[in-house]
Amino acid sequence: MKEVRPSLQELEQAKACLLADLRQEILDERVLAAVARVPRERFVPPDLAYAAYENRPLPIGHGQTISQPLIVGLMTQALGLQGHEKVLEIGTGSGYQAAVLAELAAEVVTVERLEPLARGSADRLAALGYTNVRVYVAGDTLGWPPEAPYHGIIVTAAAPRIPPELLEQLLVGGRLVIPVGPRDTQDLILAIKQEDRITTESLGPCRFVPLVGPGAWAEDPGPLPPF
Repeated sequence: MKEVRPSLQELEQAKACLLADLRQEILDERVLAAVARVPRERFVPPDLAYAAYENRPLPIGHGQTISQPLIVGLMTQALGLQGHEKVLEIGTGSGYQAAVLAELAAEVVTVERLEPLARGSADRLAALGYTNVRVYVAGDTLGWPPEAPYHGIIVTAAAPRIPPELLEQLLVGGRLVIPVGPRDTQDLILAIKQEDRITTESLGPCRFVPLVGPGAWAEDPGPLPPF
């Protein structure tokens, strides 16, 4: 059967519906504008382009997913970006979250442990003209210490606890947004680094693939149970 791709008009209509839905929970108009500028259909497999603007996660291969747009918006909003910041993303995936961040921050550093996803994301982001994003294959240390410190860190995979390694890579006043909890369901946590302490706030329940490596899960526990 021949694959039917959605038309530009259909995609724009679906995007408008998504943005109307997001506006009920995303209050930062700059974040909504960034989501509007990023073509999510370019970050999902071609056969799922019809679903690019549905408010749900989608598979991108290698057992990974592109996050639900609402979660992307909430995580981005929690960083409170003003335009001058350097931001670290852990878990590049297809590159969609990095693209949204690149619309709002001066620099985005993003790391991915799966080399095929890292290569594909780097090519995709370059093709879309995102010159302020650097994509790296994850090393032996959680995060990316060579370019630390960061104004903000977003983790798009779930950790059993807030990793101290990431707090060390934050500037004072910097913000870390990370899903924390067991592998089947987590809380989305905002941690803010103060001079003498770390303050935390729950942004609500979420469900992410596991963060694998030093400071997180020792090994990939396998596919998530069905949604």
